[in-house]
Amino acid sequence: MRITVNEQRLEVPDRTPLSSVRRQVKPDADVLVVNGAPVADDLSLADGDTVVLIRRGEVPSVAELEHLMAARHTPGVHARVRRACVGIAGLGGLGSAVAIALARTGVGQLVLVDFDVVEPSNLNRQQYFVDQIGRPKTEALAETLRRVNPCIEVRTHALRITAENVPLLFGRVDVLVEAFDRADQKSMLIRAVAACCPGKPVVGASGVAGHGSCGSVQVRRVGPWLYIVGDLETAAQPGTGLMAPRVGVAACMQANTVLRLLLGETEM
Repeated sequence: MRITVNEQRLEVPDRTPLSSVRRQVKPDADVLVVNGAPVADDLSLADGDTVVLIRRGEVPSVAELEHLMAARHTPGVHARVRRACVGIAGLGGLGSAVAIALARTGVGQLVLVDFDVVEPSNLNRQQYFVDQIGRPKTEALAETLRRVNPCIEVRTHALRITAENVPLLFGRVDVLVEAFDRADQKSMLIRAVAACCPGKPVVGASGVAGHGSCGSVQVRRVGPWLYIVGDLETAAQPGTGLMAPRVGVAACMQANTVLRLLLGETEM
C-alpha cells in the first residue's frame, strides 16, 4: 500500500505498524501524527494514510521545511512565489502583518523599510513582542520572520522613506506594499513609484480604523497598477482607534492581493 510520510510517498506492506515506519524514517520522532491527529505508535496504517513524524524541539533543515510548507500550497504556487521579491514600506500594524503572511506563503525575498522603533503602544495591533520594545522595527521583525521561515531572504533598511530614495529601495521589487499611517506619506510614495517605476503594482490601504464591519473592507483597483484595501473612509481619530482585528483583516487582504498579483491575477 502507499502512504505519505513527511510529505514523501512511501510503499509499505498492508497494515504496517506506525512503529515500523518511525524506525525506518525518523527513529527519534516523539510526536506521531496520522491524518491530522496525534496517535500512539502501535497503530496499524491503512492505504492512503498521511503520517507526520516530529521530534520535539528539532528545527527541520531548510530543504525539509520548505518541502513541508510547499506541500500545503496550491500546486505550482510555491515555485512562483519563491522567485518573487516584495517591498513593504512601513512596518506598523499593516506592514508587520503583511510581512508575516508573505513569509508563511514562501515569498522568496522581502525588502522591509521603516525608520521607527517598537513602542509599547504598538503592541495593540503590530506583530512585535514586549521584549522587542525599543528595538528598530526592521531588526525586530526580521528576527521574527527568521523564526517563521528561515528559507526566505529578508533585506532591511532602517531609514525614512523619501521620494528620492524610493528608486533605490524598491526599484527591483515585483510588488510594493504601502503600509503608512499618514495620508501625505501614502501620496508621496505612490507619486514616487509612478515617476520612477511606472507600471509597478502598489497595494495600499485606506480606511481600516475602528471596529466596524469587516465587510466594508474591500480591495479596490483605483488605477492600472494601484490597489487599495479598506473602506476608504474610516480614519484613526479620537474615539476611533487602530485595533488589531480590523487592521489584521486589511493586512491579510493586502497580502492576498500581493499573492494574486504575483500569480498574474490583476482583476480583484
